[in-house]
Amino acid sequence: MTDTRAAILIAVSAIVTALLRFLPFLFLGGKRKTPEFITYLGKVLPFAIIGMLVVYCLRGITPLVWPHGLPELLAVAAVVLLHLWRRNTLISIAGGTVCYMILIQFVFR
Repeated sequence: MTDTRAAILIAVSAIVTALLRFLPFLFLGGKRKTPEFITYLGKVLPFAIIGMLVVYCLRGITPLVWPHGLPELLAVAAVVLLHLWRRNTLISIAGGTVCYMILIQFVFR
């Protein structure tokens, strides 16, 4: 890929990202009330995204082959316990990731 092509791709990506960020303010900004559908999506989409991420992360588990998904399940348990303890999403995700990496690197080789 040439430098010119890379610069064009970066510029187009930046413009599209900026437009996607500014469009809601252009269409829904000011004193107008937010549509009910948008409010509904704001309430349900975070949970749907988390559910999709869980399915994506656990899709490769093979329960019939060692280690039977144990590292993944232990890391999920760590995420749940950390979240119940601290109620902080960033700590929960980081802690679960660190737990999973330690398990697959040192415990379940």
